[in-house]
Amino acid sequence: MTIVINFDKAVDITKNRLRAERTELLQAQDVAFQRALESGADTAAIVAEKQRLRDLPTLADQATSLDELRTLKA
Repeated sequence: MTIVINFDKAVDITKNRLRAERTELLQAQDVAFQRALESGADTAAIVAEKQRLRDLPTLADQATSLDELRTLKA
């Protein structure tokens, strides 16, 4: 019996995992952004991190192997 892995399904599973992993991180960045706005601090780094977190699931589309999918982390 041979085990066949559906790579497209693995990509979808990885995207969902990354979305779940980034949820708390995005919430923390939202709080940091709000605090920075209130204090007049620079928000550029926070905005960049929020964008990186938003872009995470698209990295799964660029993966070409299961090992690459496994290494993607929030």
